[in-house]
Amino acid sequence: MCTVCGCGEPNASGHAHEHDHDHEHHHHHDYGHHHGEGAIDYGAGLAGVHVPGLSQERIIRIERDILSKNDAYASENRARLKANGNFALNFVSSPGSGKTTLLARTIADLSGKLIIEVIEGDQQTANDAERIRKAGARAVQINTGKGCHLDAHMVGHALDELSPPQGAVIFIENVGNLVCPAAFDLGEAHKVVVLSVTEGEDKPLKYPDMFAASDLMLVNKADLAPHCDFDLAACKANALRINPRLTILTVSARTGEGLAAFYGWLEANAALAAAS
Repeated sequence: MCTVCGCGEPNASGHAHEHDHDHEHHHHHDYGHHHGEGAIDYGAGLAGVHVPGLSQERIIRIERDILSKNDAYASENRARLKANGNFALNFVSSPGSGKTTLLARTIADLSGKLIIEVIEGDQQTANDAERIRKAGARAVQINTGKGCHLDAHMVGHALDELSPPQGAVIFIENVGNLVCPAAFDLGEAHKVVVLSVTEGEDKPLKYPDMFAASDLMLVNKADLAPHCDFDLAACKANALRINPRLTILTVSARTGEGLAAFYGWLEANAALAAAS
């Protein structure tokens, strides 16, 4: 959640993100729990963070209100997508995982097989939307300003702009962040977490909420694995420890390695959505 980030501050256009809670960063040494040698634990899980000046009861109440409003918009998005036979995926990752390259390659490779349209989320610039358009798909860019994630209300407006055709697949590329997007349902069918081999095999343990919320994990940049100190088996074990139902595929957006399995998963699920 966003109890200690800056996403509630006004963005570049002067509009505040719809998180009506305080964001104060006080670097005192009189709060937090020391956990083991050399570690300070400020809480665990949703609403478990300590924010000076805010009681845990108030934080929990604020978060429930935020998520309740978001979930209402997400339900509207989901109903709209289902009625139109659209299969929507919410792609989440750290910055630099290769999400945009992966999506652009998928769009180019599946041209003529699937209609794919994209909602791009970044704090600033339309660079990624331009890359997606060059790959052959229509795209709408959402710039969140200081916001660290997309929410369902933003995605609803993007769907208005796209007005996707019946049966189209919708890729939602979230802001690069493995924390806040985990809690926000956008109305998607699945969250897809992209993890590159350059990030380390312990990422699922460091950011468990995101991997618990996802249905598919794509381990990207497989072509770089021989050059990295990366243990694929350990990475998969860590992810399955957090989420035993997680489907895991190893891919390379650059070389195409493993993408056939992802494309098969995508086409099968898109066909089910279009038929439902």
